[in-house]
Amino acid sequence: MKTDKIFKGILWISGLFLFFIFLLIFISLFKGSFLSIKSFGLGFLFSKEWNPVTEKFGMLPFLAGTLITSIIALLISLPFSLSIALFLGEYFKTGFISKFLSYTTDLLAGIPSVIYGFWGLYLLVPLIRKLEIKLHVTPYGVGILTASLVLAVMIIPYASSIAREIIKLVPGDLIEAGYSLGATRYEVVKKIVIPYSASGIFAGLLLSFGRAFGEIMAVTMVIGNFNFLPKSIFSPANTMASVIANEFTEAVKDIHLSSLIHIGLWLFIITFLINFVGNIVIKKFKVNERITG
Repeated sequence: MKTDKIFKGILWISGLFLFFIFLLIFISLFKGSFLSIKSFGLGFLFSKEWNPVTEKFGMLPFLAGTLITSIIALLISLPFSLSIALFLGEYFKTGFISKFLSYTTDLLAGIPSVIYGFWGLYLLVPLIRKLEIKLHVTPYGVGILTASLVLAVMIIPYASSIAREIIKLVPGDLIEAGYSLGATRYEVVKKIVIPYSASGIFAGLLLSFGRAFGEIMAVTMVIGNFNFLPKSIFSPANTMASVIANEFTEAVKDIHLSSLIHIGLWLFIITFLINFVGNIVIKKFKVNERITG
């Protein structure tokens, strides 16, 4: 029918339009960072020095800060995300409690990142400073640990919501078979639900990692903005996104501006790859579920 062909054509045009936008973003970032690519090459990734005065730039401190904060945040959020997902996906699938917790979790995902930054600045920073004093560490308050805690709270809704939907896809026949063999609910969750949905849960964590990887405002407010390799989890640091936010408007030299855009190019590539792999894993899980179901 003509309407089907028109609808299919609209879908194709929309898909091509999105790909065109993606390509334009990549080209613009590559063009803006070309001077930095030409000047530093791959050494830009491994250089520890970032000095606009001497015009020496390297993104290793920011890459390290981004990876460390994102990984720590993911590890902190993992038990909370998995617990929420199991609670809503297995124990309380329906009812008032399920709706209330689902709504609350989704609400956390909608809070602006600057609010999380204020929360971290006025609540977490004093607490971390007290902890550092007790541990005889320089009491910055801001730093890797503070930023990781803020990020952990921010990504819990993403990981838990994806894991919850994956857990709900576990075939009821498998669960009933477990109960028929005399397994308890704990044993069913441990030996059937979690192993069956492990790849989907991992994909959700991977997508959450990508969310944490590119966070700007909240991290910028609590990480300390220190352009050197962090020596511990209490050290102030900088991430790839936060250094761009801090220095982009102050970059008066072409090489400085180009280096910041170069960081943005790598951030774009890495975040795209993380989300791309995560979506592939989720799609494969859903296909396998339909086949086995």
